[in-house]
Amino acid sequence: MKTRVLIVDDSATMRALLSRMLGSEPDLEVIGTAADAQQARVMIREMNPDVVTLDVEMPGMNGLDFLEKIMRLRPMPVVIVSGVTRKGAETTIRALELGAVDCYAKPDGSIMNLLDHDGGALATMVRSAARASQWRGSGGRAAAPSPAAAAVSREAIALSAGISAGRTGVPAQLIAIGASTGGVEALHHILPSFPQNCPPTVIVQHISAAFAPAMADRLDKQCAVTVRLIESGMPLLPGHVYVAPGNDRHAVVGTAGRLTATMKPGDPVSGHRPSIDTLFESVARSLGPAAVGILLTGMGQDGARGLLAMRQAGAHTIAQDQATSTVYGMPRAAADMGAAEKILPLPRIAERALAVAGL
Repeated sequence: MKTRVLIVDDSATMRALLSRMLGSEPDLEVIGTAADAQQARVMIREMNPDVVTLDVEMPGMNGLDFLEKIMRLRPMPVVIVSGVTRKGAETTIRALELGAVDCYAKPDGSIMNLLDHDGGALATMVRSAARASQWRGSGGRAAAPSPAAAAVSREAIALSAGISAGRTGVPAQLIAIGASTGGVEALHHILPSFPQNCPPTVIVQHISAAFAPAMADRLDKQCAVTVRLIESGMPLLPGHVYVAPGNDRHAVVGTAGRLTATMKPGDPVSGHRPSIDTLFESVARSLGPAAVGILLTGMGQDGARGLLAMRQAGAHTIAQDQATSTVYGMPRAAADMGAAEKILPLPRIAERALAVAGL
């Protein structure tokens, strides 16, 4: 069956372009377009789309207010289509916090550039969104693992039998986190729990480079720790969180004299650049058992192999459970290969990671 899509955008030209882009895909069907929130609300009620693409800068009720109502009253997969201006990027990150599945960056200049430079990216996001669950946190209270997640956890324990713990008992010196679809929302559940004396934390979140600075700024304002984009060769300090800027280079951790992060060129790994696998594998080489690896929600398998390398090196490894993952792709891959020492619901991940760090 085709995925049924509703397009919401105040620009008639943009509605036509998005309809053309998505309508040309054999597995997608544009069932309607709306110029504002009022039209969209009626069409959602009457047509029940599988996925909504939503412009966040609209007249009347803006996209954020409308999204908040959707997520409260009728949760469904939403892909944000946003400009890459500073205001547009900040609004997009807020939308991802509220529960939008992914964000699609409108190009600078003429919007006709969409047809030349999209490369199927929007269609891929819509397909991913159609598979998304609509789990929502509840004020930080822990959610009980589902029976399916518990079964996966037992399977992972069996698969990983024989992997050496190899730990020294020394508290973790670094936390490495990987996330993709739904990851911005997940990070806003985890990082506000980190205290000012937490170990340095390095994050690869699959996100457009245009939105990465706004994501780091937003997290910095909401957390007790300092959140910064990675700059090559920068030292990694306690109480700091470092986010890969998504600039077509890989984030790696090294320990040549001191703990540092570097952005290095290279081909895509596991389909991504920066790649979670590349980050995790560098942490396994540099820190061995003195690290924690966390793999969060996301489509595909990036991070699973790297998390396994960390576990084989003796590190503590955690994967998000199915019940609280927006898309249970990357964590499932990690669980299936025995890479995750613990499979936990989102509200319990920070507590576990900090306990390993002696906090």
